[in-house]
Amino acid sequence: MMRAMMLKRSSTAASSAAAAAARPMALLVVLLVLAATSHGGSAARVMGPGRAMPRRGLLDNQMARTPQMGWNSWNHFWCGINEQLIRETADTLVSSGLSKLGYVYVNIDDCWAELNRDSKGNMVPKASKFPSGIKALADYVHSKGLKLGIYSDAGNHTCSMSMPGSLGHEEQDAKTFASWGIDYLKYDNCDNNGVSPKQRYPQMSQALQNSGRSIFFSLCEWGYEDPATWAPKLGNSWRTTTDIKDEWKSMTENADINDRWASYAGPGGWNDPDMLEVGNGGMTTEEYRSHFSIWALVKAPLLIGCDVRSMDKTTLELLSNTEVIAINQDMLGVQGKKVKKLGDLEVWAGPLSQRRVAVVLWNRGSSTANITAYWSDIGLHQSTVVKARDVWAHSTQPAIRQKISAQVDTHAVKMFVLTPLTENYF
Repeated sequence: MMRAMMLKRSSTAASSAAAAAARPMALLVVLLVLAATSHGGSAARVMGPGRAMPRRGLLDNQMARTPQMGWNSWNHFWCGINEQLIRETADTLVSSGLSKLGYVYVNIDDCWAELNRDSKGNMVPKASKFPSGIKALADYVHSKGLKLGIYSDAGNHTCSMSMPGSLGHEEQDAKTFASWGIDYLKYDNCDNNGVSPKQRYPQMSQALQNSGRSIFFSLCEWGYEDPATWAPKLGNSWRTTTDIKDEWKSMTENADINDRWASYAGPGGWNDPDMLEVGNGGMTTEEYRSHFSIWALVKAPLLIGCDVRSMDKTTLELLSNTEVIAINQDMLGVQGKKVKKLGDLEVWAGPLSQRRVAVVLWNRGSSTANITAYWSDIGLHQSTVVKARDVWAHSTQPAIRQKISAQVDTHAVKMFVLTPLTENYF
């Protein structure tokens, strides 16, 4: 993860290498599926409605069949972490019901280790923060039915510069993580000697496979060298963007950048526009609803970034919407896309299993507006009749024809699942 204490690359640099991958806005949902075969087999291919086949060149560690869900410490706490916080977070994920919805990873980010390795070259948990050690913490998290994640870096030091990276210690660190019972590794990109991530990340990928434990591998390369084009054979998710901030502009920019790489994601490996900011206080409720809806539609990891111990009722309700989570976790595993744009009014859509289509009407403008998705925008046959389920209002329109429209407030969304009721689906 890029830290505020580092020089971040400009938004131009963040997107220039990706420009060639941009897709037309008026892309049909059917073409979304077909596009998944257009990159040398690197993306999931769909063989008829609701059936996906594995992608060639994909890391086969039997993980991430759907996007990962859980919690990460960085967005809210930065370096202010300790073992009590991690234990209490695990407790809250269980007591709040979030763990039963799929939020099972409890991920420790930067600043957990001492600056220096021990005499044998091993990483050492920071005594002032984790006096019981990481193994004991993993045992506690596992006792709650959850999984523990940890953080390192493909460089000499991590982004905080307060602990060592794993460059040159990949095999040793992977075995250490495995011995502690670690289930997830987020692997950052700081202090990297100017060496391409394409040369540095394969070593840790192989080391994890050699570790004797199944460990989810999350590459955090910030999208510098278009990781969607090469990371699927190395890991289970890859950051496509710079760090998210708890503000509307940052969230929407990350959504747009991530959209360019939709055809590369699928079961086993996912595009990652960074963690959720829902509940951190920098956006309105409707902006957070937009954030969560788009992340769900595009099959982004759903990693909570707020303090769940003190979250309010609204935050819990947003994060607990089972119908929205079901879109994210749909087994077809095709990333939704922006398919229509008229100024600040957008339609995002993507296919789901059982011949359904998920649709988001997103108002990025400054005033309430009517937004319409015609069947031609989302790949449905003109004569198709659908049942439309509003997944936020939890209401159903029984028979809709030709289009779906709604008045959408500023910076808000309407999100639907359309289920065809007639034979002519596409």
